Amino acid sequence: MSTRFSLPALLESFFHHRMTKQRNASRATLASYRDALRLLILFAAERTKRKPCALTVADLDRDCVLAFLDELETKRKNTIQTRNARLAAIRSFFHHVATNDPAALAIAQRVLAIPVKRAHTEVTHHLTPQEFDALVAAPDQRTARGRRDRTLLLFLGRTGARVSEALGINVCDLDLDRARPQVLLRGKGRKERIVPIANDLAWALRAFMRERGLKLHEEQPLFVGTHGERLTRFGATHIVRRVVAAATLSRPELASKSVSPHVLRHTLAMTLLQSGVDLLTIQAWLGHAQVATTHRYAAADVEMMRRGLDKAGVAGSQPARFQPKDALLRLLEAI
Repeated sequence: MSTRFSLPALLESFFHHRMTKQRNASRATLASYRDALRLLILFAAERTKRKPCALTVADLDRDCVLAFLDELETKRKNTIQTRNARLAAIRSFFHHVATNDPAALAIAQRVLAIPVKRAHTEVTHHLTPQEFDALVAAPDQRTARGRRDRTLLLFLGRTGARVSEALGINVCDLDLDRARPQVLLRGKGRKERIVPIANDLAWALRAFMRERGLKLHEEQPLFVGTHGERLTRFGATHIVRRVVAAATLSRPELASKSVSPHVLRHTLAMTLLQSGVDLLTIQAWLGHAQVATTHRYAAADVEMMRRGLDKAGVAGSQPARFQPKDALLRLLEAI
């Protein structure tokens, strides 16, 4: 096999040329694709009893990829969404293989034909205003950590930022001197958007910055950990879990809910929707690429559906159930 078309060479050109130079992929996308292909290569190495550097494209054929995807769900307990995300990375690589290695075209085509697995669409979970207020009130305001935690919770719940967007904020991204404060968020795919800052969040941010000795226009991370480094996603998740445990004392129903930083984003979206804000505005606020993603909040709001039902005056008794006369139809109906 030509060195040019070896698996290491194809991987290197995939990341350095296709992903970086041609697609200008973000660092988050590069990391996600790298992790997916790394897992696949380790799986193939174990499957073939060969070292990763000795693998060829032929070792990553359709059967290998399908077995890998099955292992993600069965052994690693990945969700279908994660399985499909891994498959998207693998597909992208094999598009590159098909373009650059004619001898591996048949292998690439068979891998590219692997379908995306349909996933069950779960109901979008969110908190009530009372539950969110209990979370915000839970951190101990007598400690610096508690004041930071409260500010972070307010930021997530008032801006609807993804946790990666909130943790990526620098002080210079805040514009608190305006009559109506706002913040610059950097979302998926290098997309930027500006969202307003509520009054209570603006007050909390000003106090938090004074305490840390931060000034506007400084390119310093806003939310940091114990040692002054930028707070991580794991750290933010740990904060939310710790706060939920404390808030359960006043709101016992929180114990039965799965609360994550992303649930606070859902909570803002549902609050906006129930307040009469249109879906296009919510789409722009949350940074959704398609309004169909935002529409799930409308589908999840049962109370709005009930009000629509009452307004339409839809009622009446339940009609009698159809009873088939034919014996074969009755058999099928009984199944």
